Amino acid sequence: MTDVFINYRTGDGEETAVALEQNLTQRFGEGRIFRASPSIRPGQLFDDKLLASVRTSSVLIAVIGAHWAESPRLHDRDDWVRKEILEAFRCAITVVPVLVGRETKRLQPAGLPSALRKLARCQSIRYDTQNSEYDLLRLGDFLAEEIPALAEAEKAAQPQEQPEPGSTHYSMGAVSGGTAVQARDISGDVGGTIIREAHGPLHTGPGDQHHHAPHLTGDGSSYVAGDQHGGGNRRTFGTEPRRRDDAR
Repeated sequence: MTDVFINYRTGDGEETAVALEQNLTQRFGEGRIFRASPSIRPGQLFDDKLLASVRTSSVLIAVIGAHWAESPRLHDRDDWVRKEILEAFRCAITVVPVLVGRETKRLQPAGLPSALRKLARCQSIRYDTQNSEYDLLRLGDFLAEEIPALAEAEKAAQPQEQPEPGSTHYSMGAVSGGTAVQARDISGDVGGTIIREAHGPLHTGPGDQHHHAPHLTGDGSSYVAGDQHGGGNRRTFGTEPRRRDDAR
């Protein structure tokens, strides 16, 4: 099914039609944007294909070049540019005039055949090659909003987000009896357990754990840190201490 039909006059807007078709196809995918030259296969009846594609589209883009309104062919009932636009109006399909360049003026009803004067009342969008990126984005955004199937196709075509190189990823099994908190990223190998700014007892597994203090063992061990004011610190080791008066 065609979602967008591009209507244009050969020699007056043809390059713009190509740019629109290529950009919108890249954004929304193959088979959704109709432009006569690439969309009609060899051997197909072009007249049937053209009108059938107009009828099944949701939006018809009418590319309006600088001399579009001056063409005497617009008064010819067999002119395909005229027939496609009129078929869109007959089928209540949205018609969007795209004005090519900065110099192309908006259509005036008085300058059009009576059958096409409705086109002058349709809100237009400008396409300027010097501002093409913004103009194409604006047109594409309008079409995605107007045709939900295009928005869905664009979303489906987007690649899944991949993690950035060098980013940190975590996995954790069940945690029982407490809370696990990851405060910041850790880069490099982690061969053991890293604990920062802990207050209180710490133990992360079997065996002795010593944290930022000398390891003291033995009978009567004693450790004093900091300045010692107002007296000494004395401790004897070995057997049970005897009284200073010895026998008494």
